[in-house]
Amino acid sequence: MESVRGVLIDIDGVLTVSWEPLPGAVAALREIREAGLAVALVTNTTSRTRASIAKTLSGAGFPVTAEDVLTAPAATAAHIAERFPGARCALLNSGDIEEDLGGITLVGENAGEDEDEDTVPDVVVVGGAGPEFGYTALNRVFGHLQRGARLVAMHRNLYWRTEAGLQLDAGAFLSGLEKAAGVEAEVTGKPSPAFFEAALARLGVGADRALMVGDDIESDVLAAQLAGITGVLVKTGKYLPETHERASGTPDHVLDSFADLPGLLGLRRGSAQ
Repeated sequence: MESVRGVLIDIDGVLTVSWEPLPGAVAALREIREAGLAVALVTNTTSRTRASIAKTLSGAGFPVTAEDVLTAPAATAAHIAERFPGARCALLNSGDIEEDLGGITLVGENAGEDEDEDTVPDVVVVGGAGPEFGYTALNRVFGHLQRGARLVAMHRNLYWRTEAGLQLDAGAFLSGLEKAAGVEAEVTGKPSPAFFEAALARLGVGADRALMVGDDIESDVLAAQLAGITGVLVKTGKYLPETHERASGTPDHVLDSFADLPGLLGLRRGSAQ
């Protein structure tokens, strides 16, 4: 742990649940900051912009700014600009994230337009699930895919934890769309290797000097380990013992919560495995 110079941290389920800080999380992040470690908050959250996330977290006491946050929508905008420059994009997402989609041309309902031949999308972008993911919207996406539109997904998360318990996320719908349309989505958020590379570049550290803290064993922890980053699984948020047991690999470290991370890093006494 002495070689660690940068820490990648998931937000939902690690620092907060329903945007309320988890016990000890604020103090732990302050300790990490005070130790001089670089920090990037890496999240598949698609309901808020980077600025909104930073404002909410800082208001709760976390020492963060918008520059510390890397979101799946921001990564998606960069991906589309590189892979599909000038593409017309239809967005299916719960929440207003247009601020983080700068440079992307939105068409159809998201742009306030009636569909015609000039607004048929080249790319369908699927974000986080919510009430918008009804039959009409999903069937419209299915139609676009049948007509040749490319499918880009911000993540494959099946569910996330809220104060009301586990809730379905976009991955549950994405699998059906892929199977029905006979296509495979390009994923831009976690667990995409490009997402972790972008986070490391932001920190200015190599994979061998970074660790990733998350509550999703596959998308957060094992995916980071495949990218050469030390993985730390926390038993909060969406963590379930049965998911841990049947995972495709073994985390480098397991902690009860983010509050124990300073102990793992040798900043103070804490519990770790």
